Amino acid sequence: MTSTELRENSTALTTTTRDRPGVHLLVQTKQLRAMHTIIRDRHATQEAFVNYAGRINRLLLEAAVDLLPFDYHEVTTPVGETYRGLRFASRVCAVPVIRAGESMESAFRELYPGVSIGKILVQRDKNTKLPRLYYSHLPDDIASRHVLLLEPMLATGGSALAAIDVLVEAGVREDRIVFVNFLASPQGLEAVCRARPQVQIVTSSIEERLNDEAFMIPGIGDFGDRFFGTVHAGPVR
Repeated sequence: MTSTELRENSTALTTTTRDRPGVHLLVQTKQLRAMHTIIRDRHATQEAFVNYAGRINRLLLEAAVDLLPFDYHEVTTPVGETYRGLRFASRVCAVPVIRAGESMESAFRELYPGVSIGKILVQRDKNTKLPRLYYSHLPDDIASRHVLLLEPMLATGGSALAAIDVLVEAGVREDRIVFVNFLASPQGLEAVCRARPQVQIVTSSIEERLNDEAFMIPGIGDFGDRFFGTVHAGPVR
């Protein structure tokens, strides 16, 4: 079995939506729904939000890494026997979208100490209402890596596509990008899948819809504000 075949069969932690093969939804266990119930509550404390959002982030990252290519690798165990295991077939880089995406960064560093990290800042222009790139800093060798793009909220898809464009322009192949996302709207998924069909998406919830102001329903509020406990210019869509 090749590394590609391994990747295609490595969705134990996620279910693939039938209408969008590149979208991987975390299995909706009772535990996951209970954690979502806690953090969606408007009266949840910041401590509770950070704790349970962090736990879900870890599940998302584990599922996302499982989509990366692996090669077979044998090691000798302490009792002198051979264990036929796996190892990463490619180097990995995480790129959080500032600032909500940085909520996933510490969890990823805990899973993979020393991993390369890039940064992208995309915000909605107040006048044009379109996503605008304000800042990016990426590893020099990012074109040779698989990239986990970290952004909790996928509403209209505009900001996600702008961030993906930054990676593609830096030489990252579209099929080497895994978009790690906390909440996604059907409209956002459709927009990203249509424009970038080879990008894999891992999410913990597909919401019902967007309202007239492009907020997800039932939603979670402003993820960055609730996680970091500070106020910023406005929602990024």
